[in-house]
Amino acid sequence: MLKRESKKVKRFERKRRIRASISGTAVRPRLSVFRSLMSISAQAIDDESGKTLAQANLSEVSKKLGNTVAGAAEVGKLLAERLAKAGVSTAVFDRSGYKFHGKVKALADAVREGGMQF
Repeated sequence: MLKRESKKVKRFERKRRIRASISGTAVRPRLSVFRSLMSISAQAIDDESGKTLAQANLSEVSKKLGNTVAGAAEVGKLLAERLAKAGVSTAVFDRSGYKFHGKVKALADAVREGGMQF
């Protein structure tokens, strides 16, 4: 009988494959996304020094939007502003094993609209 793998295990396997091929630097950080049932957050990470350059999460934006596509877009705008202040204009997008649609896509599009390239 085949052993069923949980969604969480499959996501971590996808995340491991993605992380094997991408890495962030101070000039071009890795933009990592975390999505949960209650919130969404993103951070720009310099993997060489192990430091977070900027971060944004849903609790810092309007509570009215909630954990929706519009809320994810606001998180992306906030992160783009903070990265612009830090002087970063390019990044490597790390979707962390999540599908690139819905909230993850809205966040990525909002960061792009804010002037980031990836």
